[in-house]
Amino acid sequence: MDRTAPPLATIAAALRRERERAGISLTELARRAGIAKSTLSQLEAGAGNPSVETLWSLGVALGVPFSRLVEPPTPAVRVIRAGEAPGIRSEQADFTGILLSVGSRHARRDIYLVELDPGALRKAEAHIPGSVEHMIVARGRVRTGPAAEPVELRPGDYAAFPGDVEHVYEALEPDTLVVLVMEHPD
Repeated sequence: MDRTAPPLATIAAALRRERERAGISLTELARRAGIAKSTLSQLEAGAGNPSVETLWSLGVALGVPFSRLVEPPTPAVRVIRAGEAPGIRSEQADFTGILLSVGSRHARRDIYLVELDPGALRKAEAHIPGSVEHMIVARGRVRTGPAAEPVELRPGDYAAFPGDVEHVYEALEPDTLVVLVMEHPD
């Protein structure tokens, strides 16, 4: 399976649903997210190849977690086999986010498996106010946290930091793998 192919049909339906829920036009959402209206139109049509950054911008503009834009409805028991979940690549760095679990409407938390390789630094814009990120390193080393004060983590290390400020992710070893839990306020 191509781990870099985003779930386009899910993204298209979610963008339309959330934009209509917010009661805003395509033009207004594009303006708020800082993307071209034509790009948003393509995404709502199930075309294009959105990056992590584009989807985060849209989520912030809509006031919803990233996961609400990429996660299909789930059955009662859900298993994701290693290597089978689709990932969404970053434009900035060798960074692929794989959404593993979405919080319910009452427990807004999402769980990601993130694969990183050394190279460019991934800069993440601030998420929804009150968001907190929790990271556990499974393999390799990573520098992460608020852009003003990132920390280095090794296998087994855990860190929590505000997700509502600009923050960074940087692999310090090849094949770095982390589990990222994002909490969002209600």
